[in-house]
Amino acid sequence: MKAKEHESERPSATMPRDIDDGVSWFDRFATRASEFAARAPFFSMCILVVLLWAPSIVWLDMSTWQLIINTTTTIITFLMVALLQNTESRNDAALQHKLNAIASGLADVLQQLSDASGDPDLEERRKELRRAVGLEDDESA
Repeated sequence: MKAKEHESERPSATMPRDIDDGVSWFDRFATRASEFAARAPFFSMCILVVLLWAPSIVWLDMSTWQLIINTTTTIITFLMVALLQNTESRNDAALQHKLNAIASGLADVLQQLSDASGDPDLEERRKELRRAVGLEDDESA
């Protein structure tokens, strides 16, 4: 069935004007957290935590201290992965919409050129571009 689907032309791409521009509070928070984590102050803060943690092993009970630091870093890592994944997924979707819109627009231009010139090569390229629009839905899991 997939081969038959690829032989037919796909519908037009979703254009940027068709995308809902409403962003939830969580998405805004995830974006800000991602921007913060990607900057030097966050990295510096991580280095500072490691530098403060390392010598404190001498003063605190090893098993208690290991439990505290491991639990804290695991929780922070778990939350950061979720936030960064949210931001990455939204960026990937936006990029894919842009690429689909470009491919669809280019296919329209090739359609006009093909109609004017009657060149079968242009028509074949136009069909390939139309099949490429939305291909990410077939390629992704």
